[in-house]
Amino acid sequence: MTRKVFKIEGKDREHFLQGLVTNDLAGLSEGLVYAAFLTPQGKYLADFFLKDAGDAILLDADADQAPALLQRLTLYKLRADVTIGDSGLSVLRGTGPAPEGALSDPRHPALGWRAYVAGEEGDDGTDFDRIRVEQCIPAAGIELIPNETFILEAGFERLNGVDFRKGCYVGQEVTSRMKHKTSLRKGFATVAVDGAAALGTPIETADGKAAGTLYTQSGGKGIAYLRFDRAARGMRAAEASISLAAEAASS
Repeated sequence: MTRKVFKIEGKDREHFLQGLVTNDLAGLSEGLVYAAFLTPQGKYLADFFLKDAGDAILLDADADQAPALLQRLTLYKLRADVTIGDSGLSVLRGTGPAPEGALSDPRHPALGWRAYVAGEEGDDGTDFDRIRVEQCIPAAGIELIPNETFILEAGFERLNGVDFRKGCYVGQEVTSRMKHKTSLRKGFATVAVDGAAALGTPIETADGKAAGTLYTQSGGKGIAYLRFDRAARGMRAAEASISLAAEAASS
């Protein structure tokens, strides 16, 4: 985990973010808000957590994505009364006893809590990859790929990362169309993995057709991006056999 925590200040800060991100900032009164920033074409650019810090909003993002995210946010700032800077804070996370001021991870209860502190970042030793695989929770820079991923295929509705009633934001039209006018033909799923395959290995059907890509693996399971019409018995990723986790459990 390597995170960058920005501090967004100014009287227009909430209005500014509300028009850009996929979730409703009204949720800040209840805890962390998980959201994403999209291209106008509805493709993922970055995901992050937002926290009400009184006279500012904290934005907790993947450190590798932070420079490009800051550049995009600055581009949209125009004349808004908003300043964006380094908060000087780090992220702690865990699933054990939570420190004072920690807030629940809004994506899934199994992910525990997050806290923002002046010291070094870290966690309590929890195997977060195992949890992500079991609950099919994609991560920035691994499963979530800028300019490629669509957030509904990535499960953002299930992960409390998108609000369909909040009004306009960048990429909203495409996201809403995917929600209301089509059924998803591709997306992430937890699969059973029997054998060895590197992260990013293509998945093929029994007759050699492209079926998807295998990503994070833990405990004989993995997160896969799949074409659902080709997700059937006999899939392979390099030397590993792949099956839908629910299918494997029932066999």
